[in-house]
Formats: sequence, C-alpha cells, structure tokens
Amino acid sequence: MYQDIIDTAREKMEKTREVFKRDMQSLRAGRANPQLLDRIMVDYYGTMTPLNQMANISSPEPRMLTISLWDTKAIPLVEKAIQKSDLGMNPANDGKIIRLIVPELNEERRRELSKKVGQAAEESKVAIRSIRRDAIEQIKKLKKDSVITEDDQHKGEEEMQKVTDNAVKEIDKLAAEKEKEIMEI
Repeated sequence: MYQDIIDTAREKMEKTREVFKRDMQSLRAGRANPQLLDRIMVDYYGTMTPLNQMANISSPEPRMLTISLWDTKAIPLVEKAIQKSDLGMNPANDGKIIRLIVPELNEERRRELSKKVGQAAEESKVAIRSIRRDAIEQIKKLKKDSVITEDDQHKGEEEMQKVTDNAVKEIDKLAAEKEKEIMEI
C-alpha cells in the first residue's frame, strides 16, 4: 500500500535530478557546448521562443559555437538575446551564421560558477527532502486511517529514507563532477 507513495516520490526525485543535470549542462565551464544556449529565449515576432528551436547550434571548435538560423532575418534578435543573457559573450555574424567565442574563465569566475553549482545542488536537495517529507506524511496518514500497520509504517519510512539518501548522493555526485570541470584549467 505504501509502496505506491514511495514509487511516486522516487519518480519526483528522479525528475528533480534531471532538472539539476540539465541546469548543470547549461552552466559554462570554459568549453563550447551547445547546451550553453538552451536557456536563451528570443523575442521572435512577439513570441518568446527558445533559441534551439530557431536554429542549428554546433561546436566546430573547442572554444567556438556557431548558430545557423533557419530565418536569417532573426539574426539581430538572436544577437540581442545573447547579449542580454548572463553568458557574457559577444556574438559576431557574417550575415548567415552567428559565431560565439567562449572566453577562458578566470579564477574569480570559476569560483563564482562553483558557488552557483553548490547553490543549485542545495536547492535540489531541499526539493528532494520536501518530497520525502510529503511521502512520509502520506504514509503516516495511512497508519492513522488504519490502512497499514505500525510495522509497515516504519518499513515505509525507512525505505523512503533510503530512496532520499540515494537521490541526495546522485545530486552531490553531479555537483562534484561539474565543480571539477569548472575548476579544470
């Protein structure tokens, strides 16, 4: 009976981990990575459109991204969106393709990004603990309503704690990998 609650909580924790992983991919670590531009939204004919739905983004060199727009009239709009973003890159275009040079990260910027990783990891862990708390409350309600026994309640709470610990370990592992990548020179 309580297993459904734990399975649902596990799925929610997995989604939290996936969101964290996606956020880490869009953090700049000194290398050109097309996912850096995943969060860029362009005001395209009055509609906020994700850049990756308007163009082909590739990384022909380790420190360069190229953006081939399907509608070349949107080049100024895309340049404006990139300049407004927190990427700190200046786009250059030749009328057909936008080129972005990914600058080297200085020590201060590396520490700043490392802090961002830590904050994002902590936010994800808080979300996971919140999911655990909700699941344990549901299990306690089953016990209160006499649907499960006290032993089942304890088993359910223990299993929920194990699931939570694994999810937190995964977040910590992803954060450590990203911090290592950022601090790499």
